[in-house]
Amino acid sequence: MDRYLQLLERSGVLDCIFDDSIINGRPAYNKYDLLATILYCFAFGKGTLRDIESMCKYDLRVIYLMSNEQPKHSIIGKFINDYILPNQEYIFSRITKEIINECKIEIDDAYLDGSKFEADANKYKFVWKPTTFHNKLSEKIRILLSKYNIDKNVPKNGMISSTLVANKLIELSEVIDKENKEMRKDYSLLLEYLTKSLEYEEKERICGPNRNSYYKTDHDATAMCLKEDYYSGLGGNMHAGYNVQVIVSKGLILTYLITQSRNDVADFIPTLNRYYQFYKCYPKRLAADSGYGSEENYEYLKANQIENYVKYFSWQGNVSGQNPSQYIMNDDDTITCLNKKIGYELILENRHPKKANARFYKIEGCKDCNFKYYCKRYMNNKDEDYKIFEVNVKLQHYINESEKNLLSPKGIEMRVNRRSQVEGSFGVIKQDFGYERFRRTTIKKVSLEFMLVSLGYNIRKLFKYFDGNAKFNYWRVPNDLQSKAFKKPSAKRLSNKALKKKEMSVNERSKTYKYK
Repeated sequence: MDRYLQLLERSGVLDCIFDDSIINGRPAYNKYDLLATILYCFAFGKGTLRDIESMCKYDLRVIYLMSNEQPKHSIIGKFINDYILPNQEYIFSRITKEIINECKIEIDDAYLDGSKFEADANKYKFVWKPTTFHNKLSEKIRILLSKYNIDKNVPKNGMISSTLVANKLIELSEVIDKENKEMRKDYSLLLEYLTKSLEYEEKERICGPNRNSYYKTDHDATAMCLKEDYYSGLGGNMHAGYNVQVIVSKGLILTYLITQSRNDVADFIPTLNRYYQFYKCYPKRLAADSGYGSEENYEYLKANQIENYVKYFSWQGNVSGQNPSQYIMNDDDTITCLNKKIGYELILENRHPKKANARFYKIEGCKDCNFKYYCKRYMNNKDEDYKIFEVNVKLQHYINESEKNLLSPKGIEMRVNRRSQVEGSFGVIKQDFGYERFRRTTIKKVSLEFMLVSLGYNIRKLFKYFDGNAKFNYWRVPNDLQSKAFKKPSAKRLSNKALKKKEMSVNERSKTYKYK
């Protein structure tokens, strides 16, 4: 326990954050002891204020840390909000650095992954972004304003702002005849439209530009499909949630990030930027799953000289051979299809690529190709003797680099350790800690809460290190291991895939008929 207190003292967070100025009134609790106690309780899965209060009374280790003081849960909560919340990033980075130095580990290899946690919000009190209804309301407003010829400066398309509607309401009040019943009715109707417009704008402001929903009991929470909902309800069950990103190395959580994203690809760069903010450097090598494989993310790795071990979107299909890529990009900017035919760039006058920075490539000789039905399975005309591919050349070169690294002996080591380390950290937090739902609301306080959970996870590792049971030496690749290669795709199996599905459906129908 004393080594733990000495580590906190060496980290510098105690002297740099807390102000011990003399205040009139009752003597305050020792802030150093409170911080050490809170982190210790989070390290062993006691993260609620009531749990921490109880441990201060009955746990001998916590009694020792608190010097026999017994703060109430309200005091603990106030301390967390007043002292830890404003300095959460500083506390996390300084203590984690000191743990790394204490355990004498290297963090050159880093692993990135994300998971969704349920928010502390009522799942039935959600609000969708009213974009469609706002557009329909704007059309009604245009029709009403044109009826009295006061539609000047009103946009012909898109939404009409509430400010403009309010100005037009003043203009209408000057034009209408108060004795006319229909005009008075239109004036009241425009007033209702103004009220509804203000309501829609408030909901759109809360949602922001990058999401389509929020919850009344936690405006920062977003409607998400959690993993258990995905497998059970296929996306039909939506819960309030946050997306959590972590970077792990040698079993320690080095960086955390809480976002409102429904997928992981947009959180890749912000998470690495946060890593640099904490440690003033980047990891030498980074591994992540295929959910992060995009051109922008690969460019970021290249620009910051981070070795690319990030899987791309079709990685699993190439590994299994069940859904392989239809072509690969060559060094001379040509492509090679599954049948080893070379494709060259094609310029089409009447057709433009759907994706940015993409080019057209044409491969001929498809009529007698064994992979014809696989490559053209989504095309109506399968009898043409060629196929045109839309290729993002830059992205394909990044994919080639990623594939080469992932199939190398070091890449095999990174892939094995990614599963055990970063996915294992979420497993410990959710299963061992029993922590699957946030207890605080708003993204700022949720970030604070997960910081305490992550720092508790690291401190738990530290105590294992003190006891001699810490595991920092993860699997290392043998010296004689050679680079791997993908399974050679079977043309016959891929071509007969649709036929097998058809036969299965026929058999299922026959079984159903027998049961009937």
